[in-house]
Amino acid sequence: MKKDIHPTLNPVCFVDVSTGKKFTSRSTASSKKSENIDGIDHHVIVRDVTMDSHPAYTGEKRFVDTAGRVEKFQNKFSRKR
Repeated sequence: MKKDIHPTLNPVCFVDVSTGKKFTSRSTASSKKSENIDGIDHHVIVRDVTMDSHPAYTGEKRFVDTAGRVEKFQNKFSRKR
């Protein structure tokens, strides 16, 4: 088996921006930020959406109507009679 061709596994801490929850794991990803958790330095990787905040995992239904987009779509594509 060839040496030094596999990426190294690093201890990482994924942080959800919207909830602030932290998930510790191991990954080949790394970052310049680090945080000491239980005596181990973890690379901190910030994520916008994780399983803690994604609607598919939380069961929340979100309705977003920004600047009347729904009405604009309905007016543009409705059949005129």
